[in-house]
Amino acid sequence: QVQLVESGGGSVQPGGSPRLSCAASGSISSSYGMGWYRQAPGNQRELVAGITSGGSTNYGDSVKGRFTISRDNAKKTVYLQMNSLKPEDTAVYYCNFHRALSGMNYWGKGTLVTVSS
Repeated sequence: QVQLVESGGGSVQPGGSPRLSCAASGSISSSYGMGWYRQAPGNQRELVAGITSGGSTNYGDSVKGRFTISRDNAKKTVYLQMNSLKPEDTAVYYCNFHRALSGMNYWGKGTLVTVSS
């Protein structure tokens, strides 16, 4: 059984630079795509960043140039380096591992990031 566990959330001041981590346990290979999504109160869940099995990345418009996604296949872990945080980045951040060809799609339980002075 696959489980994803996020860490690194918490309260951060505007301009801060926390790093989120999401570690997978279970049968996860390097063929999985990985991503980070977020959901703010009253909003729909949105893509923050994604990284393919080959290392290609994509980002939501609101975080381009500020956030960086990376992965460590040996550790089955995906990271999200967040820089220059703004209050509007406040949300629950969820990690996702997926493999479209096999229909596999796994979610973490989320970690809250609150940006406030």
